[in-house]
Amino acid sequence: DKVTVSNLAKEPVTFLLYAADAYNTPRDGGFAVREPAEKQRSVGVWTRLARSEVTVPAGGRTTVPFTVTIPRSASPGDHPGAVIALDKRVARAKGTGVGIRQAVGARIYLQVNGERKPGLSVQDVRFDYEVPLVPGLGKDATVTYTLVNSGNVQLEPRVDLKAKGLFGRTSFDSAGNKLPAELMPGQRVRITQKWAAPPPLDWGSVELTASDKGGELVESGSTAYRTVNWGVLVTLALVLLLLIVGVVVRRRRARAAART
Repeated sequence: DKVTVSNLAKEPVTFLLYAADAYNTPRDGGFAVREPAEKQRSVGVWTRLARSEVTVPAGGRTTVPFTVTIPRSASPGDHPGAVIALDKRVARAKGTGVGIRQAVGARIYLQVNGERKPGLSVQDVRFDYEVPLVPGLGKDATVTYTLVNSGNVQLEPRVDLKAKGLFGRTSFDSAGNKLPAELMPGQRVRITQKWAAPPPLDWGSVELTASDKGGELVESGSTAYRTVNWGVLVTLALVLLLLIVGVVVRRRRARAAART
């Protein structure tokens, strides 16, 4: 195959060319590629470009052929990667000592013949919420969980999340979330879902269902949640009890005084 690098600048630019394996970023599940110095295992090893460096004139373009040679020992399944053009120049961010390097890439979706084994799991579901002293004045809650692609097939996961509180009432419903858009084989992504303004006095369980497109590979996970401050609730109950006792005592004294 071949790849073409276009220079949109007004001066010649030198680019480093290399192939790299792709992976999901842990933060948001985005498509990312390994750095040249990192260890490559598939596309980054199997791809050979005719040139490793090109200088493209202003407004020009350069086409470079490449080959992909798959060894017999290659594991079956999907192997995503990319061919990267990295600008050799290092720009300086204004007011800082940070250097910025820019790169673009052409993705490679490589599939090695053999048995395809899709796999998906949900792990470590957690509910986080800072329960306020005064009910109803708390911040937003969050539900975090980890999606894991345990197979050798690239997935397009969807997530349905529900929170069921007192008496089976649905307190939160977030259906059809598609994060990340592509979950690559062997990758795991930690995802955070915001729950805005949870009910002030509620407790129950958060139930999460993950599946691949078409409703396949259905997996689930759950965790308990509560949005009530038990200390405040007990204090309010004690205050209410004292008020009731005070009213009863006053009524009894009033009746005794009337009889006298």
